[in-house]
Amino acid sequence: MHIRTEFPYETQREDVRIPLPDGTLLYARVWRPVTDEPVPALLEYLPYRLTDWTAPRDWQRHPWYAGHGYASVRVDVRGHGCSGGLPGDEYDATELADGVAVVNWLAQQPWCSGRVGMFGISWGGFNSLQIAALAPEPLKAVVTVCSADDRYDNDVHYMGGAVLAVDMHAWAATMLAFVSRPPDPAFIGEEWREMWLERLETVRPFIHTWLAHQTRDAYWKHGSVCEDYAAIDAAVLAVGGWHDPYRDTVLRLVEHLPSDRVRGLIGPWSHQYPDRGLPPGPAIGFLQETLRWWDHHLKGEETGVMKEPLLRSWISDSHPPATVYAELPGRWVGDPAWPSPHVTPVSYALGGEPVQVRSPQHTGLDAGRFFPFGNDADLPPDQRGEDAHSAAFDFPVPADSGPLEILGRPRVTLRLRMDVPFGQAIARLCDVAPDGSSTLVTRGVLNLSARHGRDRAEAWPLGATQDVVFSLNGIGHAFRPGHRIRLAVSSAYWPWIWPQADSVGFTLDPAGSSLELPLRERTSDDTIAFPDPEQSEPLGVSYPAPLDEPRPERLVVRDVAKGEWRLEVDPRYGGTRVYPDGLEFTEDARETYTIQSDDPLSARTHSTWHVRLHRPELGWDVSVDTRSEITCDAADFITFDEVVCREGGEVVFHRTWERHVPREAG
Repeated sequence: MHIRTEFPYETQREDVRIPLPDGTLLYARVWRPVTDEPVPALLEYLPYRLTDWTAPRDWQRHPWYAGHGYASVRVDVRGHGCSGGLPGDEYDATELADGVAVVNWLAQQPWCSGRVGMFGISWGGFNSLQIAALAPEPLKAVVTVCSADDRYDNDVHYMGGAVLAVDMHAWAATMLAFVSRPPDPAFIGEEWREMWLERLETVRPFIHTWLAHQTRDAYWKHGSVCEDYAAIDAAVLAVGGWHDPYRDTVLRLVEHLPSDRVRGLIGPWSHQYPDRGLPPGPAIGFLQETLRWWDHHLKGEETGVMKEPLLRSWISDSHPPATVYAELPGRWVGDPAWPSPHVTPVSYALGGEPVQVRSPQHTGLDAGRFFPFGNDADLPPDQRGEDAHSAAFDFPVPADSGPLEILGRPRVTLRLRMDVPFGQAIARLCDVAPDGSSTLVTRGVLNLSARHGRDRAEAWPLGATQDVVFSLNGIGHAFRPGHRIRLAVSSAYWPWIWPQADSVGFTLDPAGSSLELPLRERTSDDTIAFPDPEQSEPLGVSYPAPLDEPRPERLVVRDVAKGEWRLEVDPRYGGTRVYPDGLEFTEDARETYTIQSDDPLSARTHSTWHVRLHRPELGWDVSVDTRSEITCDAADFITFDEVVCREGGEVVFHRTWERHVPREAG
C-alpha cells in the first residue's frame, strides 16, 4: 500500500448540516480541493456514523478524491450518527428521498460544478443504485461495490427463497445495536441526550419486518433496481468479489444496462474495497481506477475507461482448501459482452441409480462466513466432511488437457421425489485435488416451495417426482488437469439456511439430473492490468491490545450425548479503538448457532452485542447492550430481542420484544 501525502490540489475539510425539505438536518463531512473553480461532488451516504465507525475508512479515500479535484462528501442517513430525524427501515422511501435531496443540494453549492457522483460499498453501494434509479438530474455516475440489485434474493435475508438463518439473524441483531447508539456530544452538543432517547423510543427490530415477508412481495421489490433497470440514467461501474455474496449483481448489471454506460469488475476479493489489501488478494489500485471513471463521466475527460472490456473478471486457478488466502493464483480476463461470446454452457449428466438424500441437520457448519471480511476463519475449510453428508457426483478433468475454465453461474437440474410438503436443496460445486481435498468453488440453494417462483410458496405434492432448476452463485475458476469437478447435493445447510419443519430430505434421480457449467475458452488478456493500491494518509486510530485472550473466530462444539452441534462466532468487527480526538470506542459481538443432528425444530440463533462510547474529557460514558434470539416450532418463528442503554452506568432505556411469526415460505 502506497500512502500518498502530496496531491494535485491542497484540500480543506469542514463538517456541515444539510437541510432536507422537511427541515431535518443531515450531518455531513466535506473534503474539498482548494480552488476557485467549481468541481464535481462525490457522495457516500450511509448510516454507519462518519464521526467514528467509518472514519478510518473515510480517511483512506475522501481526502484522496479531494486531492484530485473533487468535493468528496460523506453523509449519515437520517436518525443515525449525528444526523437529525428518526431511523427507519433499511433503504426505505424516506432514506432514498433524502438521498435525492442531498444530491440536489450538493449540485447547488457554489463550489460544485452541478455534476454529482455517488459511491459506496454494501449499504452505500445499495442506495447509490437505488437513488440512481430515481434519476435526480445532477447524478451522472455511480460506483457501486459489493451491492445488490435484488433485495429479496441477493441480500442478507433470503437465498433461493429460503430463510438465511446466518445473516437474517446476525444482521438484524447488528442493526439493532447500531441504531441504538447515541449521537456524539463532541459534534452535536447538549442536545445529544434528547435526540438519543427520542430515537430509542422508535427503535424496532428489523427481524420483525424481514420475517413477515417470506416471499418476494412488494416490500422486497421496493429498492430492487432489477425491477426496472431502464430507470437508471447514470453511468454505473459495478464492482464485486468472488468471495462476496453480492457478486451476481455485477453480472446482471452488465447484462441489462446499456453498454455505453456500464462496466463490471469482479476480483477475488471478500466484502471489502479492492484496495484495502485484505485477504484474499491481489489488491488493486482501486482509487486510481475509480478516478478514471469520475474524470470521464463527471469532467468529460477521455480516460479510456469506456474502452475497457464490458466485464473484467479474475479467474482463480485451482488451490487447496483454506480459511484464508493472502493472495489467490489466477489471472484477469476481459469479455466484450454479457452473456459473453467466450462462454458456452456445457451440460454434464449425473447418471446412476436413485439416491436418498437425507443430510444431518448440522450439514453446513463448514460453509464459512456468509460475509467474508478478510479474517482468518472466514472462508470454507476442506469440504470432505460436507461432501460425505451429500450425494456427490464427480467429473474428471482429463490429465492431458489444459485447465477447464468457468465464468458465470453454473446451473443444476435435479429430478426429485419428496414425501413431505416442504424442503430445500443445496448444490455445491467443489474442486477435488488428487489427494482428495475438496475446495468449495460456489454453491446455490432452492427452497422447494419456491420452485415455480420466489413470489409464491407452493407445497410439494406428496410422493410426486418433479424436476427443479436453479443457478449457483457466479464464479470464475479454472479446474486443473487431473482434478475432479464435484457436484454435491444436500438437503440441509445450517446455519446458512433455516431448516424446514419436516426436513427429511428427498430422493434424487440422477438419470434425470444434470450440471450445466459456463465453460470459457481460454483467451489472451495480457493487457488487463491495474496500478498498485494507494490511499491518503490514515486517520491515526490506535487499537489497544485486548486484556483477555481473544476468542476463536469460529469454534464448533459437539455434544455427543445430545447429538447437538454449536457454532460460536466472533465476527471481529473492530474491538477497542482510540480516535485522535479522544473518543474511546469499544464493541464486542458474539453469535451462536445451535442445532441437533436429527431435529430441524431444534434450530436456534443467539447474538449479543456490547458497544461503549467514552470521552474522558467530557465525562461522557454511554453503553448499549443487546440480545437477540430466534427459535422455531412447526408453525412459527419465535424472535426475542432486548436493548439496554446506560449513561454513566445508569440504565436510561430498557425494552424487550417477543414475536411469533407464522412460517409460510420459511
